[in-house]
Amino acid sequence: MTEAPSRSPSIESAGVPVRRVAHEVVQLPLPPLQVMLAEGGDTRLALDPMTNRSRYGCPTTPDPGVADFGSATASIISPGGFAAAKALRQQLAEADAREPRAVTYAREIDRLRGDLKNLCGVQDIGGLDLVFAASGTDLHLIVAELVSGSAAAPTVCINVESRETGSGVPAALSGRHFSGWTALGAPVTEGDAFGGGGTELIILSARAHDGSLRPAGEVEAELNAVAKTAIDAGRKVLLTVTDASKTGLISPGLEAVVSLRERLGERIEVLVDACQFRLSPATLRAYLGHGFMVAITGSKFLTGPTFSGALMVPVSVAERLRARLPRAGLRPYSARAEWPAGWVAGAALTEAVNYGLLLRWEAALSELRAFRALPESDVDVAARGFANAVEARLDADPRFERLETRPLDRSAIGVGDGWDAAPTVFSFMLRHNPAQGGGYLSLAAHQDVYRGLMSQRVRLGQPVLCGERDRRPISALRLCNSARLIAECAASGDAAAAVGRAMTALDAAADAAEAMSRQGRI
Repeated sequence: MTEAPSRSPSIESAGVPVRRVAHEVVQLPLPPLQVMLAEGGDTRLALDPMTNRSRYGCPTTPDPGVADFGSATASIISPGGFAAAKALRQQLAEADAREPRAVTYAREIDRLRGDLKNLCGVQDIGGLDLVFAASGTDLHLIVAELVSGSAAAPTVCINVESRETGSGVPAALSGRHFSGWTALGAPVTEGDAFGGGGTELIILSARAHDGSLRPAGEVEAELNAVAKTAIDAGRKVLLTVTDASKTGLISPGLEAVVSLRERLGERIEVLVDACQFRLSPATLRAYLGHGFMVAITGSKFLTGPTFSGALMVPVSVAERLRARLPRAGLRPYSARAEWPAGWVAGAALTEAVNYGLLLRWEAALSELRAFRALPESDVDVAARGFANAVEARLDADPRFERLETRPLDRSAIGVGDGWDAAPTVFSFMLRHNPAQGGGYLSLAAHQDVYRGLMSQRVRLGQPVLCGERDRRPISALRLCNSARLIAECAASGDAAAAVGRAMTALDAAADAAEAMSRQGRI
């Protein structure tokens, strides 16, 4: 068992430090579950000592009275999720008496790998590999490292509309530390490169300066030009495709992605950033069938606790990447057990233990089990009914303006209109004094509304910066449907319950905007 630095709270609670007595490993007791759920990640997991909540306003214990529509950002752990994690923690504590934690961790991660494949409906896909990581951002860093080139010919990473993915993703794709603390407890300098320049990031915009959508043809032309320049220079390309973004976009369009992959073949790798995990099993299988890697998390649509990530790697890609030796800079982010057998990357890492990641995934899987138990036809009816009601309200009320989006079109990968074709993220801007032709609340005012609603026990997705209007930045709040909401309504037999709570949440947002208008805080 390799000992990690004792200064790391995440690793310390998972078995370090230890005392060695006559060849026996004596492990310190595990901390309480609510402590473990906030360990094994970067600084975003840190709890405020005054409130015991993360920067997203989430505690690590259930708070059932909150109207939680913020799953595009983060969710508060449910009673069921907490109970599942508590049961697993008890098993981990019992295992301490008979084996080192590295052994326990490897076995439980492998069990988790099988459970996740089964619940995602991909267990029969031959050669499919799963890599676990502390967050979606960590997954982007891992993929960028696996496909990285040399300093002289770095792989070109293309990211479309980076403002609508994780805030640390651009740094991760550039091979840079995206936080001041890594998943395995190492202090690092945010923004510093951890290796020798093996990737170069190019960001394209899906939205115009005012937040409206650019014509898809323009974005496709830019994408093709960037990829051609890279390939002509003898460099590989990594294209990240977001499905769905923070505001519910598929970006870039899948027809352009499939066409590019057909032309460039193995000179381009495609990573589908599905970290919101607003996908049906059919869509997930279609992406994997096209030879695309898919990154998912359990902490967005599934409403598991922040953060938990998994990378699905189809066999055609695994055959190219499993022999890649990552640079030493990856070691503070990833542990050996989190990689499938046969990957050189896993063999090059330490036997560190991240029980926080394991417990957060266990909570998320409890939500996924409840959701997958529902007939897809019922999920489809619930998702479309919720979407129709929320969109109608946003369109009818002059205090709101919906942020422009596109239909979730996945026909290019052979997927029709399943439940995931219905939008589950609804982005809107708040207007001040709409009867007098007032403009939009400022970014700061939207943030104040967001924080004020949390004090009223209403959670929305935090504001997303989406452009400028009237010569100042604008942002959009987000009201989100989730697997938990759909499953709760199905269990109660009251399909209108979630819609009613959503209308109440929108009432609260509109009232807050009106109050700020009266106070001149616009």
